[in-house]
Order: sequence, then structure tokens, then C-alpha cells
Amino acid sequence: MTTEPPRDAATPSRPRVGSLPKRIAWGALALFLAGFAVFESQKYGLPTTAAALVFFVLPDLTRLAGVRPPGALYQAVNRVWIPLVVLVCYTFGPIVWPPLFTAGLGWLTRIALARMLGRRLAST
Repeated sequence: MTTEPPRDAATPSRPRVGSLPKRIAWGALALFLAGFAVFESQKYGLPTTAAALVFFVLPDLTRLAGVRPPGALYQAVNRVWIPLVVLVCYTFGPIVWPPLFTAGLGWLTRIALARMLGRRLAST
């Protein structure tokens, strides 16, 4: 009679059903957003490129500043809806400042890339 050894926290679990399609979708979104950010950066110049790059590394900057999960700032910079609101409000609002739009693109690209790699928010 064979028995399986008990699973401990160090033993990785099997990926959940549906995780691969989600990761592929996040990867496709990250690729599209990165291409769109490059397009906008080429169109509007250095300020838009700088804004996209700064907001692309924003989640890492919060970690370097000593903010560790599950802190409120860390949770906020890793939420999809915040840069999405920035992009939608810029698109339909009266503000015309391209670095704001590319900042949102860079930020959302970083979040999509992290989700593609399987990084999730820490639970509080």
C-alpha cells in the first residue's frame, strides 16, 4: 500500500484550471500596451517617453522605498483600475497632455506584465 507524503507549504501546487489562458491574455495585453506606449512616445517625444518609463517602474520604486506587501501603497500601485481610470479619463476628458496618457500606458503595461508572470497581489 502506498501513501502520498503530506504536502507542506514549500511544495508547489498545481496551476489552477484557466490560469494559462489568463496569463496568455495578460501577455497579449502587455504586448499591445507596450507597443501603444512606444507609438505615443515616438509621436510626442521625450517627455512622454520619460513618463511611460517612470510609471513602468513605479511598482518597483514603491518596493525600493521600503513599502512591502500588503501595505496600502503597494496595493494601490498594483491595481489595474487606477491606471485604467487615468487612460479613460484622459481619452474622454478635457485634459490634453500626452505624458499623462503614456504614464497610464506604462503603468498598466507593468501591471499586465506582472500578472502574465503570475504575480498576484498579497492578501491583507
